Amino acid sequence: MKNILITGSSGNLGSAIVKSGKFQNILTPSHKEMDIANKDSVRNFFQNNDFETVIHCAAIVRVGNSEEEITKAINTNVIGTSNLVNEVLKKESEQGKKIRFIHISTDGVYSRAEGNYSENSPTIPMNPYGWTKLAAESSVRLLKNFCIIRTSFFNPDKLNFSEVPEDVYTSKMNVSDLVDAIKILFESDFVGTINVGNKKISNYNLYKKYIRDLKPVKLDDIKDSLPFELPRDSSMDVSLWEKLKHEKGLHNL
Repeated sequence: MKNILITGSSGNLGSAIVKSGKFQNILTPSHKEMDIANKDSVRNFFQNNDFETVIHCAAIVRVGNSEEEITKAINTNVIGTSNLVNEVLKKESEQGKKIRFIHISTDGVYSRAEGNYSENSPTIPMNPYGWTKLAAESSVRLLKNFCIIRTSFFNPDKLNFSEVPEDVYTSKMNVSDLVDAIKILFESDFVGTINVGNKKISNYNLYKKYIRDLKPVKLDDIKDSLPFELPRDSSMDVSLWEKLKHEKGLHNL
């Protein structure tokens, strides 16, 4: 049976993948069993486990501007990904076969200037998190059988706000839909970078489906109270993803 290594299996996306039951024969090491920021820990796990696919979800997402937070993000998002890639390359050389590597990236690698970003749009992140994820992508491209998924998602069960900007736009998707998308790309032979998400929608129109009595506000009225800078338009051109879905006969995802 072909095994799948899932990093970050206790996080929002990783746990959703595990709970979905859509992936069989999964390996879900705890931080103690494999600390991706520690190359010896990664090497030890790789040497003692066999798998044909890596779904790399582990990441520090909420990154502030303090030196401590940025260092932690670099260790996990950049160095951690590099450690995984290095061990995949070694394992491929030893086994004589390619390992599928699915890397979860972010819409935050784009410039956040105009929206509707294609996979070929300039990548000029507006915050430390985006920069660390962009650096991680560079490591992943050293592999032959990789799929970089640029995306943004939300969990309907964890929405705990009462107001949201109506003039901010996104391509965010429900985490359950993202799990389905990952399954499709896992089963495909797609190699490269792909934007995965919904078509452009305002945050208000997206979340009002899930939150009763949600209040629409203007970004300018609340931006000073936000803990981080919120781009007005982080929507992506998802035509490549739509094309792939169409080819698979999946029109409702």
